[in-house]
Amino acid sequence: QVPLRESGGGVVQAGASLRLSCAASGRTFSGYAMGWVRQAPGEERVIVAAINWNGDVTNYADSVKGRFTISRDNAKDTVSLQMNSLSADDTAIYYCAASARTPGWRTPYLHEYDYWGQGTQVTVSS
Repeated sequence: QVPLRESGGGVVQAGASLRLSCAASGRTFSGYAMGWVRQAPGEERVIVAAINWNGDVTNYADSVKGRFTISRDNAKDTVSLQMNSLSADDTAIYYCAASARTPGWRTPYLHEYDYWGQGTQVTVSS
């Protein structure tokens, strides 16, 4: 088990920035690939950003490239998502997720995430 706890969500205006953080518990955090997955009302979950176990591989959804940055600090067992230039389309619940079975050279597919946080709401008003 890898308990995950997100923080940093909130209500902001379009164009603003937010930084989401995810704190993980467990001695093997560095062994997990991590991701941020969001779900808007009435829509399926989609991967927003993902990072491999040591941080040298990242992937982003096309809709957030150039605006969002994922990073991790294995010494602190945390993964973060810096979100800039937010728009109403970014409104969703954002989940932190961990994968124990993804090869180290890539980031996880959605079905490969084994552990999920409770989610944090991000609301962007236009």
